[in-house]
Amino acid sequence: MRIKKFVLSLLFLTVFLQAKPIYAMHIAEGFLPLAWCLFWFACSTPIVMVGIYKLTKRIRKNPEQKMLVGVSGAFTFVLSALKMPSVTGSSSHPTGVALGAILFGPTTMSVLGTIVLLFQALLLAHGGLTTLGANVFAMAIVGPVSAYWLFKGCVKIGLSRTIAVFFATFVCNILIYATTSLQLALAFPGQSFVASSLKFLTVFAVTQIPLAIIEGLLTVMIFNFLEKHESTEVEKMLIVIKE
Repeated sequence: MRIKKFVLSLLFLTVFLQAKPIYAMHIAEGFLPLAWCLFWFACSTPIVMVGIYKLTKRIRKNPEQKMLVGVSGAFTFVLSALKMPSVTGSSSHPTGVALGAILFGPTTMSVLGTIVLLFQALLLAHGGLTTLGANVFAMAIVGPVSAYWLFKGCVKIGLSRTIAVFFATFVCNILIYATTSLQLALAFPGQSFVASSLKFLTVFAVTQIPLAIIEGLLTVMIFNFLEKHESTEVEKMLIVIKE
């Protein structure tokens, strides 16, 4: 019951706290050249397909985990829909992918992230369909992979779960934006790829660093909440991390 109330609260926040679509940080519809759209779709699709297979297998074997999967998806949807105007005139937003990656692994989170990005593109004009592959690669692949391995590495060297969750969330958040900046620099290199990369990174760095800290703290709070109220399921999933 507590988990259901939590999911409903997240959905409530989505409706009442979302910003205007013009502040979207996901690469917008029609912004990338067709060749790069196809390239990122080709990179993302095989990983998402593997994720669908693994998620389906997981749910069939552990149907009781459906609620936690839903929580992870709702958490990602809400955080990544909260677009914050930047002092640079652009905007940034939290990503919310670290929690699901830590609990279920990066391939499962690639599916949840793809669903989130697809619904945001269709319902909120946040991102786009032609740029879905690029956005999936940055937020639903690079982010979860980095969060999972960073959390696993922190736990293996003996750090507390609280520190591990915060560090994994913070770094994966920064890496998602670094990936998006590199994607934009590849598509629009200007005079040089390096100069273009630095320009895009600088645009979002001012806002994204404090947002990454806030998201890290929030993810720790949600993780601790789930550990307290769904301890059996959380421990079962984290056994994989310890091995």
